[in-house]
Amino acid sequence: MPEPRKFLAFDTSTDHLSIAVTDGARVWQHDGPGGAQASITLIPALLALLAEAGLRLGELDAIAFGRGPGSFTGLRTACAVAQGLAFGANHGAGLPVLPIDTLMAVAEEARFQSAATNRQFAIGERFTVTALLDARMNEMYLQHYEFSSGTWASLNGCELIRPEALVPEPGLRLLAGNVFDVYADRLPAALASLARIKALPTASALLRLAPALAAAGQCVDAARALPLYVRDNVALTTVERARIKAAVGIAADPARPRHAVNP
Repeated sequence: MPEPRKFLAFDTSTDHLSIAVTDGARVWQHDGPGGAQASITLIPALLALLAEAGLRLGELDAIAFGRGPGSFTGLRTACAVAQGLAFGANHGAGLPVLPIDTLMAVAEEARFQSAATNRQFAIGERFTVTALLDARMNEMYLQHYEFSSGTWASLNGCELIRPEALVPEPGLRLLAGNVFDVYADRLPAALASLARIKALPTASALLRLAPALAAAGQCVDAARALPLYVRDNVALTTVERARIKAAVGIAADPARPRHAVNP
């Protein structure tokens, strides 16, 4: 079976909204404010990006999204939109969904940013990255990854730690994430000698990860596309449910007026 190449990807796990689509040869991207606004702007923005790329939902091989960890509201929004779009595509036949760890996307974004200036990152020699995302409440999400022969492997499960508890791992080459300014005064001094890359889980990073993950059988049916929570789950609010239901309805029926996405 040919390797899937046409992907839509989006991430709403942080305060940054990131969307990207590829036809297998070119990439189109959209970035904007995330947080509470993502539940309103995600659907119109991704539909506009698909139109710019000349692609319909039914032509995609899969829908990739950042499954977490991250913002509760952002993860619920991404999961619900991915499920709704997948269920509604192909006249109800559905599309595969590819949930991707946000911290792996952080590691990949850092590798991509570094590839232009570091040959090791560019050619795929083995190295390790510690991916970090601000978890609020004076804590960080942490996961270690190893890159080798063009693929990523997780070296541990996702952890939730305080900035002071971050300890360098043997052989660690790179720290990546969005915590370096937020917790600048709280990170251990022993980390000062390590390279740091400010990186977010961008949709373009999800697109770069998607082919290998899809080929490895990581795509799932829409009903099994679930967010990854490290803290306890919190139910969708009434407003969130209404926004997502209206937005997905428009995606399934483009003839409906776009203003229906507003709460």
